[in-house]
Amino acid sequence: MDAMTFVLFGATGDLAKRKIYPALYNLFLDGKLASSFTVIGLGRREIADPDFQASVKDSLKNFSRKPIDPSHIDSFLSAFHYSALNVNNVDDFKKLLGVAQKYESELGIPENRLFYLSVAPEFFETIADNIKASGLGDTKGWKRLIIEKPFGHDLESARSLQANLNRSFEEEEVFRIDHYLGKPMVQNLEVLGFANPVLQALWNNRYIANVQITANELVGVEDRAGYYDTSGAIRDMFQNHMMQLLMMVTMHLPHRSTPEEVRAKKKNIIKSLRPISKDKINTQIIRGQYGPGFVKGVEVPGYRDENGIGPDSHNDTYVAARLKLETPFWEGVPFYIRTGKRTGEKSTRIVIEFKEPLKASTFPDEVIPPNLLTIEVNPEERITLQLNMKDKNNSKHLEPVVMEFGGSSKETPEAYENLIYDALLGDSTFFAHWDEVELSWAWVQPVLDAFAANEVPLHFYPAGSDGPDAAHELLAQDGYKWW
Repeated sequence: MDAMTFVLFGATGDLAKRKIYPALYNLFLDGKLASSFTVIGLGRREIADPDFQASVKDSLKNFSRKPIDPSHIDSFLSAFHYSALNVNNVDDFKKLLGVAQKYESELGIPENRLFYLSVAPEFFETIADNIKASGLGDTKGWKRLIIEKPFGHDLESARSLQANLNRSFEEEEVFRIDHYLGKPMVQNLEVLGFANPVLQALWNNRYIANVQITANELVGVEDRAGYYDTSGAIRDMFQNHMMQLLMMVTMHLPHRSTPEEVRAKKKNIIKSLRPISKDKINTQIIRGQYGPGFVKGVEVPGYRDENGIGPDSHNDTYVAARLKLETPFWEGVPFYIRTGKRTGEKSTRIVIEFKEPLKASTFPDEVIPPNLLTIEVNPEERITLQLNMKDKNNSKHLEPVVMEFGGSSKETPEAYENLIYDALLGDSTFFAHWDEVELSWAWVQPVLDAFAANEVPLHFYPAGSDGPDAAHELLAQDGYKWW
């Protein structure tokens, strides 16, 4: 691991406290950080280094996967420094350059700088421009930029943002975080096929009937009304997280591949996604919004009754879709994707339903349950395989049995640990590349236009339910159901 300077914009924000500081600390305890490193936290107000270090320690107490180790904590915190900065003032960036060079000189480390933008997306371009204008990006070593979603609000804004970032950073220097790609179970999708020949042989349209990807939440809009009411589930979840899961589960890798090979495979998948025409959107996309109801026995308001939401909002809090890939492996296999707020469960899962087995003469009248491979991503991580066996009490009937593999552990690194570690190594395998982002926006753009024109019906569903009835009818048309 190279010695480096970690420059964190938004150092006093919630993401830094909940995810970034704990991730760095756990990497430190695991020996995955260089022996010499500096973290420079940035924010608008003045904070003394001891106070900043104390706030970092508090975040570790509250959110770290590993408990604080008294014998190592002081060494870790000593690397943290704070500097006030106005992102609109290039002179502040020049002062930051002097601060970075001071610590690099004191530690004798090269000018390797990772810039993490844990700030609102409207500041991305300004910060990138000022990094270049101030000389912060003129390093003798490497420089890298980590940015969080959303990357654009639509296709046009995403392209504009990309063009502006490219004035200061090359594409290979930009690491777009999609925290779903940092989850260990999602990263395992890369090797699931080639490391298991039995699955590799079945991973195609000859044996698979359909694939279902679900990402549902118990929570509602909470305190994000200002953002969410202009975003909706289609932008907040579908265009990024759900599309990434689709790419990860469908690419075929014959061996452990390089980041460039993974990128090419993912690009080919998203390019093969059948475009959705304006006249077919109503038959392929379901738009929903939660109304009042009960979640885990607690009464909750409907979306339009939430603080900051208008009484006539048509914003989507639920999206379900039927997609098709035009590739030899997946031709004819429907992919069903759904994501929603205020449903009856918190779950992220991928279900592969295999084709109905041939009816054997031994069980001519049986309704034989399908074989299911279920990949649970969140909140628990595990893989289950549903097979059929004779009923142990009556050999004339079949019953499904479920085999379970793996499971979550406190020893398993969290998503941000994996992603920050990869970024420090310069490994972009599990980051969203511009090709994928642009193609995802291009596919979603007609849906955004139809939603904006209110050309897609808005189906209401009670909070705490499994989504609108129309989402279930979408699968029933093909003879399937959600698992």
